Amino acid sequence: MPINATYEYGLAEEGYHEAQTTEERIKALQKMLSTAPSHKGSEKLRDEIKRKLAKARDLLKKEKGKKGGGGGIGVKREGDACVCLVGVTNSGKSTLLKALTGAKVKVSEHDFTTFKPEVGIMNYSGVKVQVVEVPAIVRNYYETENGPSFLGVIRMCDVVIFVVDMLRDVDKQVKLVKSELEKNDIHKKSIVVGLKGENGLGIDEARERIWKSLGLIKIHTKDRNKKKMTGIPVALSAGSNVRDFAMRIHKDFIKRNKKTGINSKKQPYARIWGPSAKFDGQQVGMEHILEDGDVVELFENR
Repeated sequence: MPINATYEYGLAEEGYHEAQTTEERIKALQKMLSTAPSHKGSEKLRDEIKRKLAKARDLLKKEKGKKGGGGGIGVKREGDACVCLVGVTNSGKSTLLKALTGAKVKVSEHDFTTFKPEVGIMNYSGVKVQVVEVPAIVRNYYETENGPSFLGVIRMCDVVIFVVDMLRDVDKQVKLVKSELEKNDIHKKSIVVGLKGENGLGIDEARERIWKSLGLIKIHTKDRNKKKMTGIPVALSAGSNVRDFAMRIHKDFIKRNKKTGINSKKQPYARIWGPSAKFDGQQVGMEHILEDGDVVELFENR
């Protein structure tokens, strides 16, 4: 944040970094420009915002042009989370996508085999993670025919996976991809995954690293009549509590139970089995922090 920036500017800047679409980025940049300091020392900052704004508007035009032409470049977000596989040509992206999701993609030793985004769903213990592969990153990626649209797909995802060929110069591969993303104002969480060579990861290990990079936890419900968890797990952000879980599985749970005063003995509660419980079936309140792998049984206050 620049010196003497206002609180409003700070909020606008946060909105820019959290934006998922080009239109959201444009709105955030417009807000940044309108709230940025206007003294002489801020001229460089304002010029930079204007440059980004012009580039974002150009990108939006190209994206709309592709949609109108039926190019089919866009990707619809699905599942509990989304990760994007990026890398230089022939780095192993398609191989990883196929191994993680079973998607029917063409795997070849030849360069530039992928021409459009390829999508699959990784099942991680019941949690659905969308995995998207974009065509190989090259220098001046934005200037390539569909570069702007591919960059839009990358922005949509939660985490970027740098897929590298361990038999080639890894640093050089990562440097190129990282540079192209940063040039296009993509600064999000990323990890490096290598599959080839002696130091490459196995698929199971790659799957674990991808899951951990998302910062999510999976929570199961418990069948009240059986001593076991049941159903598809709920994916929540790390640090979530029982209240967050209740809101996800029963949207009206909190509404039904908030009529009871905070000092009343009739408060909603839960029983917990798993890492966050001191013992199996521990009774906890709605503010209890959950951990990955917990099993939760909810009880209403009536």
